[in-house]
Amino acid sequence: MALGRLRVTILAALAALTFLLPRHPLHAGTPPPLSLYGNLPGVEGAALSPSGDLLAMVGMADGARRLVVLDKEKRPLLALPLDDAKIRGIYWAGEDMVLVHATNTTRLDADFYADKAELSSMIVVPLNGEKMWAVFAKDKRITGGIQHFLGIQERNGRYYGYFSGLTYSGDFRSPEAYLTNGGPILYEVDLQNQQANEIAPKFHAPGFRDWLMGPDGKVSATLDYTSRSGSWLIRNAAGQKITEGTNPLGRIDLIGHGVTPGTLIFREQIDDDDARWFEIPLAGGTRTEILANVSIKEAILDHKTRQLVGYREEGTSSSYKFFTDFRQKVVNATIKAFPNLLISLVDWNDRFDQLLVKTEGVGDPQTWWTVDIKTGNAREIGYSYPIASADVGPMRAIRYKAGDGTEIEGVLTLPPGRPARDLPVILLPHGGPASRDYVGFDWWAQAFASRGYAVLQPNFRGSTGYGIAFRQAGNGQWGRKMQSDISDGLSYIAAEGIVDPKRACIVGASYGGYAALAGVTLQHGLYRCAVSVSGVSDVAKMAVNDGRFDRTMKRAIETEIGKHADLTAISPIAFASQADAPVLLIHGTDDIVVPFDQSNDMARALRKAGKPVEFVTLKGEDHWLSRGETRLAMLTAALKFVEAHNPPDKIP
Repeated sequence: MALGRLRVTILAALAALTFLLPRHPLHAGTPPPLSLYGNLPGVEGAALSPSGDLLAMVGMADGARRLVVLDKEKRPLLALPLDDAKIRGIYWAGEDMVLVHATNTTRLDADFYADKAELSSMIVVPLNGEKMWAVFAKDKRITGGIQHFLGIQERNGRYYGYFSGLTYSGDFRSPEAYLTNGGPILYEVDLQNQQANEIAPKFHAPGFRDWLMGPDGKVSATLDYTSRSGSWLIRNAAGQKITEGTNPLGRIDLIGHGVTPGTLIFREQIDDDDARWFEIPLAGGTRTEILANVSIKEAILDHKTRQLVGYREEGTSSSYKFFTDFRQKVVNATIKAFPNLLISLVDWNDRFDQLLVKTEGVGDPQTWWTVDIKTGNAREIGYSYPIASADVGPMRAIRYKAGDGTEIEGVLTLPPGRPARDLPVILLPHGGPASRDYVGFDWWAQAFASRGYAVLQPNFRGSTGYGIAFRQAGNGQWGRKMQSDISDGLSYIAAEGIVDPKRACIVGASYGGYAALAGVTLQHGLYRCAVSVSGVSDVAKMAVNDGRFDRTMKRAIETEIGKHADLTAISPIAFASQADAPVLLIHGTDDIVVPFDQSNDMARALRKAGKPVEFVTLKGEDHWLSRGETRLAMLTAALKFVEAHNPPDKIP
């Protein structure tokens, strides 16, 4: 097996159904249609069966959005229309059942703290011709779909899924069942006959309960967190205390079973320090810190045992660490086969000799591959965006110093086929703000680049992936140093001669939308326009007066924004009369993260101040731009607005 010489072969097409959509040809002076960026990706997600012989994919196939199952020869076994369903994950139960995780924004009754919620469902799709069904759908005791999904287990030839759900109760005081509190009950669901059996009770105090499942289908450990006191407690299957502590921010969770047999791993972030990982015997005893000083982006667990087998480190490059030499060699060889690209390990079979990976980067609009370790072949099975390699704007990481000397990294994307000189520019800060951007294919950045703009995505202080000190440096800096970190990036690329600083707009979503509004209200003289998608305009209302948050969430907000901060002083809505550039506001009506009123109120304030503003409402869209039609509508409106106020150069 020549792992170091992995060959790359490309399938020209699938038998009767293909995810390999025609790539947009490169025509001089004609950028790709905006729909190629704004529509949902051609491949949204995929999963390998336990044997690796079958592949389930969600995406565009023969002009329609579908769930498709392909055999080992990539011939379609199933093609199920999905329409506009919001798909969040795909899982296999053996070789003849696919589970599809979907969510839907649902209006709630007056008994709940919010008028809407994003409810989850798990759809079971048998491949033997039987009807599809939804977990808990036929059980009148359980409401609101699934709350948590804790995996799948095989036992005596049958497959079981583990889900928690809100359950109605009743006693002598009421003739009707009712919800006693918001705590879910854990159930084992027989995926063959749909029978749900309770295996663990709910947590009655305000807070949350989490479970760790063992390979025998029983609960290995339970974590209880109480929001009022911030205390937490982990018990084993016998109900014995393993360990306990206090975490006011609620940043405590079970990860999986430990590398050492008979142990579990939990993760805790104390105050705003970096997350610490601990291994402790299930029987109780001394906990040992593991992976100290490692910034972990993703824990990798064995599908069957839920044992930690590896992890992905935060960073600009693809960095995977596994605890066995075989798996590490396999992943190293796979990464080596795709030089200069960002590699994501999506899934693998039980033997770890069939991998599913996604590549992206310079010239690559997110390509999906199956990798056969035995033969050394990689086969292209589809791509997220059907754009020719030459039409992918070149991207690279840049570093610059903020005004106080702090080093900031950003991602710079340039228009394809144009000199990087005196370009119009879009500042595109990310959401979160505890997040970051990578040197990969970003559909929003690429759409602007295709129209002639340079795009800078600054990873300002407070971003993740650069160490705890860098993330903590963002605390209390909304509208202050986090904001100037963005404009300092503009100054840097202008000084390099790459962009014309007089032709800059700022665009962003969520926290990035806040930064866009702050860029023309709290700052001045920098931008010719601002586009805020689902952005926060009134920080005080969001953080203080919003009754949606429990004590834990409020403590977390105070840590990030500042416990005694003057929130009005960093709220763009309070400075609407000082806006010095036109503003476009875009917001989905089904946003449950940043309320629709945040944009509606800002539009009203700007109009009252006589400032130029446009407001686009995305009906039925959520915070994550999950629907293709409204996602494209957002992108179309944003680009039209930017082109009107900050025109690009004519294509030569």
